[in-house]
Amino acid sequence: MAADGCRVFIVVATDGSKGSFALAGRELSDTRTAEMTAACQIMGADPPIMLGFTDFELDLLPPGKLREVFMRLIRQHRPDVVITEDPFWLGETHPDHRAVAIAAMEAINYASLPRLHPEHLEQELQPHFVTEKYFYSEEPSRFNKFVDISAIFEKKVEAMAAHASQVEFLVEGVLRQARMAGLDLQAIFGEMADDKLSLLRMGLKMTAAGLAASQEFELAEAFHYQRFDPIIENFLAGS
Repeated sequence: MAADGCRVFIVVATDGSKGSFALAGRELSDTRTAEMTAACQIMGADPPIMLGFTDFELDLLPPGKLREVFMRLIRQHRPDVVITEDPFWLGETHPDHRAVAIAAMEAINYASLPRLHPEHLEQELQPHFVTEKYFYSEEPSRFNKFVDISAIFEKKVEAMAAHASQVEFLVEGVLRQARMAGLDLQAIFGEMADDKLSLLRMGLKMTAAGLAASQEFELAEAFHYQRFDPIIENFLAGS
């Protein structure tokens, strides 16, 4: 989208302060902000909008707080497209991801209603209807739109690599579980077993290739896509 000339905003809800085996607290949250900023530059997006909520504590926020924040951002930036996690994927184990998915879905669908948070009107933020919604998950039965990323896959890897502490944390977590399961990582991966970024790249490419298996291109990302309210979608499909 950025390459096509779209202005891209990325919103990060939490400070990332719990996701590391090596770093902690302010050092970790500052590192995550710097890495996110670098990744946005690589992708051609605006500097990230860091909301700064404490990692793993979104479920402790007052009810409706996160939805209001997202609704305010939608009315402020007036996006044509919003991409977020699919709230109807039941396999998500991370409480922050679940909280973001639900709050984002509600904000996307109801930011157009003027009676919701009328204080926004007092701040000259007008209601806004989001035209296109892309929801991502790991549930194939939810996918109805496949996007060709063959030409930009290496850019995706470069942007992911900018999240150095996150890559270290995620891959190390998987490797620790593999060792506990008694797997011989050196026998499986060879020299790559000690190169976390190479392991991540391999995993990303395998996933993208699998998603593109039924398509006419090599690598894909998959989403549950909506343009209208599901009721209207069903009516249009029937007509």
